[in-house]
Amino acid sequence: MTENVPVRCPVCRREHAYVPPVYPCPCGAPVAPPLLRGGVPVRIHHRVWADSWLTLRCASCGRYDEWPRPELGCPCGALLRLPLAHDHASPVPGAAPAGSLAGPPADTAGLPEAAGVPGTGHPAPQPPPGAAPRTAARERPAFRPVTIRTARDAVTAAARYLDWLGFERVRTTTESHPASGVDLRGPEVLARVDPTTSPVGPATVETLWLHGLNESAVALCFSLAGYTTAARTRADVLGLPLFVMDLTGTPQPVNDTARELVRTGAPR
Repeated sequence: MTENVPVRCPVCRREHAYVPPVYPCPCGAPVAPPLLRGGVPVRIHHRVWADSWLTLRCASCGRYDEWPRPELGCPCGALLRLPLAHDHASPVPGAAPAGSLAGPPADTAGLPEAAGVPGTGHPAPQPPPGAAPRTAARERPAFRPVTIRTARDAVTAAARYLDWLGFERVRTTTESHPASGVDLRGPEVLARVDPTTSPVGPATVETLWLHGLNESAVALCFSLAGYTTAARTRADVLGLPLFVMDLTGTPQPVNDTARELVRTGAPR
């Protein structure tokens, strides 16, 4: 089990107790990137896909795989990239030191797909051990939408919908256009709300999924203009719920994952 690493946001100076992610190698051994204790995190202003991945070697079987680079979303709205110890620090028990930065999933098409996400070499998100299957539908009152006239209205409508689904303490980020692309956050959920007239593409879906993976939260996407075919395909592979909204402010599920979430509500 990895230990908490203290991380101080360079923007608001808030200190966080960050738990480094532990990724499951197909051989069953844990793999984790070693973080540099006392290192200064770097704020991400514009995400570059090639900087979002690391190549890590499993100490048990010697396999190389690409995994998300550790990041932290501060409540102040800043997205932070955490410094790595590389070769001059002791690795996390059961994990190998971080390697070189990796490129987008398109470059990993030759990797074995045993990890769970076809074409990426990464595991599909799994429910936490011991979690009960979410099969029972939850009774809720009728959803009361918010008419959308501005981009802020779209965020408000999505926040109300998350509350209706059962997610608690959902709040908007402090920035109108956060670098992380995450507009809504709660203890167990994060969401992107795209009010533009262009369909959401696969890169946005993958980035949002990364945030959910790094923060152990349910990630959702809301869009007024819908999604490209590639985005919907990628969301189905990653198990990320997609919703579309009309100007009445009523979200509608796009894929099976979203429909299942509407049926069962937020996980308990």
